[in-house]
Amino acid sequence: MRDQEPGSPATRQARRLSTRETAELLGVKPETVYAYVSRGQLTSRRSEGRRGSTFDAAEVEALARRNKRESTTGSAANELTVRTRLTLIDADRYFFRGVDAVELAQRHSYEEVAEWLWTGTLRPGARFTAPRESREAARRAVAALPELTSPVDRLRVAAVAAATADPLRYDLSEESVLGAARSLIPTLATALPLVRSTYADGEPIARRLWGRLSHKLPDEASLRTLDMALALLADHDLAASTLAVRVAASARAHAYAAVSAGLGVLEGPLHGAASGLAHRMLLDVLDRGGAGPVVSDELRAGRRVPGLGHRLYQGEDPRAQALFAALEELPEARPALAAARDVVATTARHTDLHANVDLALAVFTASFGMPAEAGETLFAVARTAGWIAHALEEYGERPLRMRPTGHYVGARPPQPLPAPPGQE
Repeated sequence: MRDQEPGSPATRQARRLSTRETAELLGVKPETVYAYVSRGQLTSRRSEGRRGSTFDAAEVEALARRNKRESTTGSAANELTVRTRLTLIDADRYFFRGVDAVELAQRHSYEEVAEWLWTGTLRPGARFTAPRESREAARRAVAALPELTSPVDRLRVAAVAAATADPLRYDLSEESVLGAARSLIPTLATALPLVRSTYADGEPIARRLWGRLSHKLPDEASLRTLDMALALLADHDLAASTLAVRVAASARAHAYAAVSAGLGVLEGPLHGAASGLAHRMLLDVLDRGGAGPVVSDELRAGRRVPGLGHRLYQGEDPRAQALFAALEELPEARPALAAARDVVATTARHTDLHANVDLALAVFTASFGMPAEAGETLFAVARTAGWIAHALEEYGERPLRMRPTGHYVGARPPQPLPAPPGQE
């Protein structure tokens, strides 16, 4: 008969641990080890030739696993927290790497704000360009979609297509991921169908997007407002779509796949699609001459009034404040801006909800003849910058750490095999 191999079950079960080793494995003080003994959760034994008590290694490891499971099912452990250096939301303001995000958006372009999020370095005059192979792959893929495909579906297809044109997509080094990001964002912006004149590659993202969203000719003030909106939306802590991106990055999905995960979550009505609901509401207010009947209809149908309230802000969303201030300078925005203020004033009679960025986006998109889905499109392209920043952070963490433990609440095994229908 052969001797037991080192590390085999029999050897492991026979191994004894000292009090100090047991405490280290359990992550407790030595006194707590003896508390476990007094409660019957551990068995101690005195061994000849050794000082103090010893403990069965298998029993200690089983207790450690049990303690870990119980700690993850507690109410406090259910609140997932992620350490990040990117965005702080505090006292009705938000900051990108410690700098006021509204001031950044007011003074710098979307591309410059994206670079700040990614690298912590401001690159004046930053412009993003995409290789022809990436643009063509995305355009061909998007062109093959049905006519009524939603903009976010088009963007998701464009992201996947762009990935196939990048042979370096599996290189997760910072340099490679940043190269992919600077290519992907303009690819997304130009993959959507054109509405008016073509803009050259190398133009600001805001100008290239305008031609996909509005028939109207933009002036510099309206383009600057669009650019500021993109910068304001670049990141916003761990929104649902951003968490999806970090989960994908934790599994070491490449940047294109991580962005695709974010786009999938963004499409929900409680996230990126919320501005479309506010857009339609504002058009209804303008058509009916006042917010009263429109708000009444929303509440009567059991729906929340779109564009109001944000769980992270007690007062008005700072992104909405900045956009409203810019929209006040645009003559085209006056009717929709008045409609939005009417909605806020009407609901303020009975609730303490303030305008959020979805309402401000709706004012912008409605003012320039853009479709209701335009706000969601702007949100998706803008937030790609933040998603890349979070993916970069996550690539620097332990792989697969975004793996919560399930708390099983179903029927306890063993259960009988299910019988086929009609043979119960």
